[in-house]
Formats: sequence, structure tokens, C-alpha cells
Amino acid sequence: VSVERHTGNDLGILTLSLNRPHAKNALSRSLVHSMRGALSSIRSDSTVRALVLRSSVPRVFCAGADLKERALMTPSEVEQFLYDMKLMFRELEALPQPTIAALDGAALGGGLELSLCCDLRVAGQSALLGLPETSLAIIPGAGGTQRLARLVGPSRTKALVFTARKFGAAEALRMGVVTDMAEGAGEGAAYERAMEWAREILPNGPVAVRMAKRAIDHAGSVDLATGLDIEQLCYAQVIPTQDRLEGLRAFKEKRKPNYTGH
Repeated sequence: VSVERHTGNDLGILTLSLNRPHAKNALSRSLVHSMRGALSSIRSDSTVRALVLRSSVPRVFCAGADLKERALMTPSEVEQFLYDMKLMFRELEALPQPTIAALDGAALGGGLELSLCCDLRVAGQSALLGLPETSLAIIPGAGGTQRLARLVGPSRTKALVFTARKFGAAEALRMGVVTDMAEGAGEGAAYERAMEWAREILPNGPVAVRMAKRAIDHAGSVDLATGLDIEQLCYAQVIPTQDRLEGLRAFKEKRKPNYTGH
């Protein structure tokens, strides 16, 4: 895993790249450990306003679990690995910053499940997505049955999981599995489109964006009255900020605001 902190006009955007070319970024113990270390430092870094998760390996985002490594594990080691992987996925999902997965190439099994932990997903023209676990006589074991169902509904999720079907970018967009599809067909097109999304987020108040994410993340798990209470609590967090006052001043003075995250 490599970390790139962008500079210049892209200051505040961080790119986290999967780079395990010999195994098509398959999720191994070492990769999961590296991801958890990177996420731990990002979580408390207030200078990061948007995270883009991508692959440095051509034609693949993440091929899922490392089945060759898995075959050498004892049942107890498999259980521990799955626990650690679920923790890593939850840590990605719980980051306070907006996260965008750039899906250039294959995102299968655990690879698709990894992308489902991000707030937004952008698919390239060459993307191939799916949860094929039932074809291996197992089920999605890193949140796929839960996160995908919350995203596209139980019926559509059952259809995709029961059949172990793989599908492309256009169908993924139509079903709502991804947020956007890159127009270009070249390698890295999804990453470039993801960066465009990150740049749109960048000028906005970072505290406000974080609080909005927190409120929206609760929307599907609580009743409306509780959700509105959570929204109000999140709104209360932005009221005392200097950024809120800067936004009012900028609006009055008809200029772009300069938000600092305070």
C-alpha cells in the first residue's frame, strides 16, 4: 500500500494505492495489516479532506481474497484473518473524511466488498464487478451481503449473489452499485474521474462535510425521528466553527470562502 499526499490545487486530497501486482491486489494478511496502518494515520489527520482509493496494478482494482494464502491457513487462522479484514473494512467505512473508490479493472469478491466501504465508487469502462463466492461454495464474508443490500436492495443483492454473476460498469451504474462511470476508456480513467469528484469536495467546509457524512451514514439504520435528532446534533457541531462565519462573510462579500477546518 502506498500513500500520496497531493499538493498545489489538490492539497487536501490523499490517494491510497493498492500495489500487489503479482497477486492482483488479492487481500492477504500483509495487505490487510498495511491498510490498517495507513487508515489509522489518516483517521486523525485533519489535513486530509478527501481520500481516493485506487489500484496501481493495471486492469485490476482488487481480485478479492488471496485464496492461495487462504488454502495454507488452519480454520482458526482463517477465522482470525476474516476478523482482521472486517475490522479493516469497518475502519475504512468509518473514516470521517469522504472516500472515493476508483475501480479501474476487476473488483471481485472482497475487492467489490472493499469498494462498498467507500462513500462513492467510480467505475472505469473496463471494470468487472461481482460477488462470485457462491461459485466457490462460500458466501461473501466481508460485508457484501449487508452493504450491497443496503445500497441496491435485498432482491437485487440476492440475484447477484445467488448467481455469482459478474457485470460491467454500465450495468453497475444502472443498478446503483457505483456512483459514476468514467467516460474515457483508457487505463486510469476511473482514477481521474475520482480525482474530479475529490476536487469538487475540496473547496467545501471540511467540518461540515465530515458532519454531513456522519449524519447521512446513520440514515439507513435508524427511524426518521432519531435520524433527524442525529442531524441536529451534527449541525450543532458546525455552529461554533470559524468556517461557518467565513462562509457567511464570503457570501456577503461575493467571494470564494477560504475554509481552514476550524
